[in-house]
Amino acid sequence: MQEPYHFPDLASIRILQITDPHLFTNEDGQLLGVPTIRSFEAVLNAILREPFQYDFILATGDLVQDHNREAYHRFANMVKPLAKPIFWVEGNHDLQPQMSNALSMYAQIQPHKQVLAGQKWQVILLDSHLPEQPKGELSQAQLNFLAEKLAMYPDRYALIALHHNILPTNSAWLDQHSLANADQLADVLSDFPMVKGILHGHIHQEVDQMWHGYRVLATPSTCIQFKPNCDEFTLDPIPQGWRELILHPDGSIETQVKRLDCNDFLPNFKAWGY
Repeated sequence: MQEPYHFPDLASIRILQITDPHLFTNEDGQLLGVPTIRSFEAVLNAILREPFQYDFILATGDLVQDHNREAYHRFANMVKPLAKPIFWVEGNHDLQPQMSNALSMYAQIQPHKQVLAGQKWQVILLDSHLPEQPKGELSQAQLNFLAEKLAMYPDRYALIALHHNILPTNSAWLDQHSLANADQLADVLSDFPMVKGILHGHIHQEVDQMWHGYRVLATPSTCIQFKPNCDEFTLDPIPQGWRELILHPDGSIETQVKRLDCNDFLPNFKAWGY
């Protein structure tokens, strides 16, 4: 069994979340008109200009778009300037075992799916992707893993990270691709009141809502943005972004979404899907 990664000396835990970069192997690769490598680079440069001193990074899926192992190497090389450990989960556009094999070659990028952060918190990372399907599901093995890790440290507050959304976005085209067994996740969590938050990507938009007493947070993509409350596929002109989180020793979560202060990466608004 893989041992948890431990940050023993932290009080408040400061986390950076980046999600859904959809990188290509080709330098000029575009997703609906957005050059995803350039938009990701712009986000990384903006992060480095911020005063936020994060302890580690969560990359919550869809790291690549073209299912190519070389795009994972591109991701790993692009994030080196962040200079802190990175923990990741699979998205529906990611491909195994290419993802694990490529990322394992970089010391900065960690395979651990349980992070013990300071004396008060743990972060548990779950794989919700289904091969060749946009919707998500947590396998019984993943649900068992979650229950086991929560039971192992019942006195620690917990943040759970996965790729797929739990709450509806009020967009018919997107909500069919949500986590299919959120009810089973709720059943597992019902035994563990120390869970304080669930963090995900996938929907390319910002969310901060409550679900069964848990705070659910979604974060903008570093490339295209999906407009909420639209039954048909609709892109949003709002800029690319990321999330900063502080997990406090009292179990509270302080967080905010940051976005690029420019709008240099507008998509093709005539697109009807991808």
